[in-house]
Amino acid sequence: MENIEKYLPHRRPFLFVDDVRIEGQTIFGSKEFGPDEWFFKGHFPAYPVVPGVLLVESMAQAGGVGAKLLGIKPTSMFVFAKIRTATFKRQVRPGDRLDMEIVNVKSSDLVLYQKGVGKVKGEIAVEAEWIAMASGVPE
Repeated sequence: MENIEKYLPHRRPFLFVDDVRIEGQTIFGSKEFGPDEWFFKGHFPAYPVVPGVLLVESMAQAGGVGAKLLGIKPTSMFVFAKIRTATFKRQVRPGDRLDMEIVNVKSSDLVLYQKGVGKVKGEIAVEAEWIAMASGVPE
């Protein structure tokens, strides 16, 4: 997808999705974490690892784009209401690409309940479920 910013209010350095596509009702996204990402300087300098919360954020951003591509139009910007579960099974390091697969569990103009899995080289790195709510703040 050529312009993720068309679908998300996020901007760099807090934009964590490079590409999103839809196949049926499934949302596929990816994010390559380059070696110069700002958070690697402090997490951790001698052994840089993508913070787990940013892996969940990446999936939520991809899910937000995918929801819009599937015709789910919030009354305003969606924001996290709850991270129901998050399990981290593999570290994501500089140069890794996170490949994400997300499904909508429930959706409306006010609520978006999604779950997803993120993999690196076919190996599960993160699994999560989250709920986003329309914020009342326009995009």
